Amino acid sequence: MMAYEFEPDIKSEIMVDLYEYLLTSQIFHSFMDGAAAEQSSRMAAMENASKNAGEMIHSLTLRYNRARQARITTELIEIISGASAIDN
Repeated sequence: MMAYEFEPDIKSEIMVDLYEYLLTSQIFHSFMDGAAAEQSSRMAAMENASKNAGEMIHSLTLRYNRARQARITTELIEIISGASAIDN
């Protein structure tokens, strides 16, 4: 069986170094996970805001077109009534 040579020679120092590396890796992973979750949350919020804005634009366009149509209809009725009054 082959023998391995460790630097530093004391195995406890190696374990301390590995523990520190493991701890920093876990902390880094936690930060990256939090950043990814935040970005995902922002994307979902922006998607919902865009969807709501589209629905609001549709609703306001429909309301505007109905008011415009009612105004045009009223003007036509007034014109027809005026022409009808002149004929009589």
